[in-house]
Amino acid sequence: GAHPSLSNCARTWSSGTNAPSAWAARRMNSSQRSTSQSPPSLEAEGGVLEGHILYSRLWADNGQLYAALAPMAVRPGQQIKGLGSALVHASLDTAHEFGVHGVLVLGHPRYYPKFGFHAETAARVRSPYAGSPAFMALEIERGAFAEPVMVAYPNAFSG
Repeated sequence: GAHPSLSNCARTWSSGTNAPSAWAARRMNSSQRSTSQSPPSLEAEGGVLEGHILYSRLWADNGQLYAALAPMAVRPGQQIKGLGSALVHASLDTAHEFGVHGVLVLGHPRYYPKFGFHAETAARVRSPYAGSPAFMALEIERGAFAEPVMVAYPNAFSG
């Protein structure tokens, strides 16, 4: 089941396009409304930030839409309770709706495989992170990483 903090959440994508530049899960209360300008975060009652997940659009040479999952963070006092997993699962569940072909992550090699990310899947991806055991991919659409693909990351990933 869903993590309790994800109950009554509204999912929104920011940016004026259909690109997955950000996915937000924001706990709603009577005075809040979710908008496309909402920050990509999860808030608990009382406005305490518990977790955050962001997807950035990648530019691919094959013309398909790819996303980078980064960053994902959970407040230290809320870690090991399933909130991070709930954020990843809920956001990946919506990726298909937005036309995402595949998702890349540079993350802990023992954490992300439980969501289906694997370094072997990213083996045909050319990027600045290629070859690292922390560089993993997940197909949203079958065959997303079957052929070689070169991706470019937004400038925020540099230096």
